[in-house]
Amino acid sequence: MDSPIATSRTRTGISTGLLAVYWLIASEIVIFGGLLVCYLLLRQRNPEWGEFASMTTVHLGALNTFVLLTSSLCVVLAHHAAENKQTDKAFKLLWVTIGGGVIFLIVKSFEYKSKFSHGIDITTNPFWGFYFIATGIHGLHVIAGMVCMAVVSFQAKAGQHLNRVELVGIYWHFVDIVWIFLFPLLYIAK
Repeated sequence: MDSPIATSRTRTGISTGLLAVYWLIASEIVIFGGLLVCYLLLRQRNPEWGEFASMTTVHLGALNTFVLLTSSLCVVLAHHAAENKQTDKAFKLLWVTIGGGVIFLIVKSFEYKSKFSHGIDITTNPFWGFYFIATGIHGLHVIAGMVCMAVVSFQAKAGQHLNRVELVGIYWHFVDIVWIFLFPLLYIAK
């Protein structure tokens, strides 16, 4: 069976799947970019936010950074395996990446639980509002990436749509890059 023309031919020379991922990431940059610019402008006018930032759990944020960067390496390796038609290896590496997402979310849930147990929530003050909104939206993107990766992993294992390993990998890298901005802004910048 031939694949639809729309997936293999475009005027730009870029596959429609790749173009769609680029458009998705561009729209996400607007969301996270606006959020981060607002945070930076307010942070500049509220030096007391440094005191609130010192209440974040830096070692857990660093652990999550390591986990996401390691998972990005795994998705790169999965893409390489898919390009070489090593479908079982690509499948396993995608699931290692999903495992990294699960670890990230577990660590984040411990952070949230700790803050809630100390009476800190989204309504405590604007800093914590930004913290919970930004990390919460990011967490939703991690979940979305994991779901897409799970679907793609089964397609890859069956030797179908191997190009989608690259596409889901690009999205996962974007999620990592967002965290690379969130971690220093919310955890380190005192």
